Amino acid sequence: MQDHDQYRLFLHLAESLSFTRTAADCHVSPATLSRTVQRLEAATGHRLLDRGPHGVSLTQHGRSFRRYAAEALDLWACYRNEDTVDDLSGHLRVFASVTACESLLPDLLAPLRAAHPRVRISLRTGDAASALALLEQSEADLAVAALPGRIPATLLAREITHTPLVLVQAATATTEQPPVLNEPFVLPRQGLVRTAADHWFRSLGVHPHIAAEADGHEALITLVALGYGTGIIPDLVLQHSSVRTRLRQLPAAGPGPLPIGVCIRRADLHRPLIAAVWAVTQPGNRSEQASPS
Repeated sequence: MQDHDQYRLFLHLAESLSFTRTAADCHVSPATLSRTVQRLEAATGHRLLDRGPHGVSLTQHGRSFRRYAAEALDLWACYRNEDTVDDLSGHLRVFASVTACESLLPDLLAPLRAAHPRVRISLRTGDAASALALLEQSEADLAVAALPGRIPATLLAREITHTPLVLVQAATATTEQPPVLNEPFVLPRQGLVRTAADHWFRSLGVHPHIAAEADGHEALITLVALGYGTGIIPDLVLQHSSVRTRLRQLPAAGPGPLPIGVCIRRADLHRPLIAAVWAVTQPGNRSEQASPS
């Protein structure tokens, strides 16, 4: 159907944010793609894309329409396949940190892959601190991330494991170290680990010297390995880090454990694809993750 073809073009453009790339990937001319966007904007009565000197970006209406278009294509696919679960198809956009991709996603998404092999998955990685914000902004359909104490009302979350927060130093550091809390620290720039670290320091009456900050735990652990200071990181990151042999874990206890969970938008639960992925991520429907020790 023509509308569905337009939706597919728009969804690709919403991901690529490049008219040239979408036109090439979808085998249409740039002029055809521009006319498609213009028709959609005329039909919705809203500007869906901002075109500026720094590139293309989605407007608020564009993000809302992207969600609608994804839902419409999911429902159409179910209708074409007579709503049989085994024939479920569609496009699932997943966000997770590099560590979560390596340690959690294979077991978490294996049941979905087995039950619904026609579902396409796009996987985006980045700073774990951005996960829930990207989900709320409709930049992802599913996020695997650390869970805050209070989940926003617009989201649904399910804990799948937890990990302690540990203190690490470069393995080359000398054994005659000053007390740990008097040393330079390397901390995340933002996110739940940074919040936990700040609370921990305050509870101890310590004003730490922060030698460096990093976006993402994988980047942070590299700075620690280079000797910039003591890092506070999830043990899950340490256990799966390629620079683990260049680090040593300190015996001192750090902040409390960090819960890790899978999150979706509450409003998306009526979508067949999202309902399916939410169902298969229940503990009884996936391989259980052992809590890191």
